[in-house]
Amino acid sequence: MDLLEHQGKEFFASYGLPTSPGEVAFSSDEAVAAAERIGYPVVVKAQVHVGGRGKAGGIKLGSDADEVCRHAEAILGLDIRGHVVGRLWIEKAADIAEEYYAGFTLDRSARRHLGMLSAQGGVDIEEVAATAPEAIARIHIDPTEGLTAEACRRWVAEARLNPAVTEQAVDLLSLLYRAYVEGDADLVEVNPLIVTGDGRLHVLDAKVTLDGNATFRHPDYAAYAETVERDEREQEAHARGLQYVGLDGTVGVIANGAGLAMATVDIVDEAGGTPANFLDIGGGANADVMSAALEVVDGDPAVRAIFINIFGGITKGEEVARGIIEALGRVDIASPIILRLDGTNAAEGTEMLRPYLSERLRLAPDMVQAARTAVTAAAAGEGPS
Repeated sequence: MDLLEHQGKEFFASYGLPTSPGEVAFSSDEAVAAAERIGYPVVVKAQVHVGGRGKAGGIKLGSDADEVCRHAEAILGLDIRGHVVGRLWIEKAADIAEEYYAGFTLDRSARRHLGMLSAQGGVDIEEVAATAPEAIARIHIDPTEGLTAEACRRWVAEARLNPAVTEQAVDLLSLLYRAYVEGDADLVEVNPLIVTGDGRLHVLDAKVTLDGNATFRHPDYAAYAETVERDEREQEAHARGLQYVGLDGTVGVIANGAGLAMATVDIVDEAGGTPANFLDIGGGANADVMSAALEVVDGDPAVRAIFINIFGGITKGEEVARGIIEALGRVDIASPIILRLDGTNAAEGTEMLRPYLSERLRLAPDMVQAARTAVTAAAAGEGPS
């Protein structure tokens, strides 16, 4: 769940990180009113789930009401890399002496949290990583031990931040790490993390991605979810409680389990096709869940074939078969369905499905053959026109 900048700063502030006062505005009049309350100069910032706002003209300095009004009118409705600006963040302008970068994420290969810190902030960290990788100091953190002050102090020294702000940096990075862990975030970034003219460290931007699977621990995250951008397919799937991500291909994907769904997307690609989506139905393959999944996937006009990839564990093969049979009785599916069924009681499920097999529903012996069959069917244009 990606947060907008102003939401990220609200998130950071709740953990004690220093942020600038600001207000959300949805019109030029609201922007001017906010600027009057905050006090000039202010910065008018586009709020979209994408980087590169400054280069696209989405961040402007306003020193009076006329400038703020003019900038707000120019930024609202601006298309920034496919994201249309519908709201602004009006923020008190900061006195910048130095710009740093700081962030935490999970390094899955190392099974550790990863901290990244650089004295070269204010630009894309990817650009720094490509042109001057030595400028990024990295630290791996054992989640059972956490980030100690001693380790953090060594990390700050390695990043070559201004020695005058070392102790401030240790305190701030400790708070940022706490926000990352306790807030169940997948990613937290501050770019730039600035040193002000009077020598204070200050959060000037915020990029936060929260783990949507942890929202049950954070009821207040519901407000953040309301601003998550979804296409029509994702909106429908979300409303039905499905874990769905829309892609641009022609082979619809339904699988039970996130890992299997990702592997299914990959194998469709390896078979020469293009996946239309990622859809994880989890452990539930009953008629209600399967009907909802089939309706969402088949409702995508780009889909030409549907690949259902089920590996039965706790969910048994006959339960999967029963769910598919009942779902087909409820839903008029235009695209051919290719099913791979394996795991617990797969043989029983297969026997239940045999009377229903046709060009509409086909069984494949394994995952690879199922992917190839689905890709061939999609290429032949067997789905809706």
